[in-house]
Amino acid sequence: MSKKIVTFGEIMLRLATPGYERFCQATHLNSTFGGGEANVAVSLANYGMDAQFVTRLPKNDIAEWCLSELHKYGVKTDNVVRGGDRVGIYFLETGAVARASKVVYDRAHSSIAEVTPGMINWEEVLKGADWFHWTGITPALSQGAADACLEAIKVANKLGVPVSCDLNYRKNLWKYGKTASEVMPALVEGCDVILGNEEDAEKVFGIKPEGFDVEHTGGEVNAAEFESVCTQMMAKFPRAKKVIITLRGSINANHNTWRGCLYSEGSLKVSKDYDITHIVDRVGGGDSFMGGLIYGLLTYTNDDQKALEFAVAASCLKHTIYGDFNLVTVPEVENLMKGDGSGRVSR
Repeated sequence: MSKKIVTFGEIMLRLATPGYERFCQATHLNSTFGGGEANVAVSLANYGMDAQFVTRLPKNDIAEWCLSELHKYGVKTDNVVRGGDRVGIYFLETGAVARASKVVYDRAHSSIAEVTPGMINWEEVLKGADWFHWTGITPALSQGAADACLEAIKVANKLGVPVSCDLNYRKNLWKYGKTASEVMPALVEGCDVILGNEEDAEKVFGIKPEGFDVEHTGGEVNAAEFESVCTQMMAKFPRAKKVIITLRGSINANHNTWRGCLYSEGSLKVSKDYDITHIVDRVGGGDSFMGGLIYGLLTYTNDDQKALEFAVAASCLKHTIYGDFNLVTVPEVENLMKGDGSGRVSR
């Protein structure tokens, strides 16, 4: 029987310029859907898990289109609540070489931003769940979304459901009068597994590796330097059993190095390092890592190294796929873990 994983957050309509066109050049935009927790749910559904995505959506045709996209990939949406007026949107301009990608949000007053505690019956949603996942994007949307997320975490803790979070700091989202530093600690306190990148821990909690400049990686990232980040996070949040850091070395917009490290029980595990030379789409890269990590931790029990390697390999493959969703299978990820990155035609 497959494991039941519940994720909670916002899914948006994604409108992207074709290829590497700038906004001012585009005569049309490509439409897909995406959002941190939905991306994780799609990954897990592809791996054969019972993935259930919870959000709030309006009753209109755009919301129905969104739900049909999730259903296409096997994600269950039975616990989506309906109400509000709009589905959030984000616009994407994909960068190239020295020009960075750009994201413009149009998500104010979306249905999920106007969620309040009590709208979602978390006791029912989390009954029989094996995992609950949220990201720092959700509490950034509004006080109501932060409160609903905290409500879910508390119910998960009460029911003994493991909780994971991706810190996912987005400075452009915290607009309702509270900072991430004020809101996030109460939510992260209830988490068993914490994921972040080299900037999240510093931007949200002021925790940083000693003697390392997170702004200028130059493509070289030494995982061992982040052990201090993990130990500081665990000291601050004693419930956490595992802290994971994703390490992206940005050589340019099309060429990154990618690896991860996992700290648990006083030991730091470091993954293989991938050299991703021709990125197709890096949006959703961290979510694909999280989806792979959850699958790995639930499948390769007591083998943190293998779970970490699965997460990094899955995310490496995501960089080759257009859109937010990581549309890969377990055998494809495991082949890359074994070293088959040749890209030869499978016949």
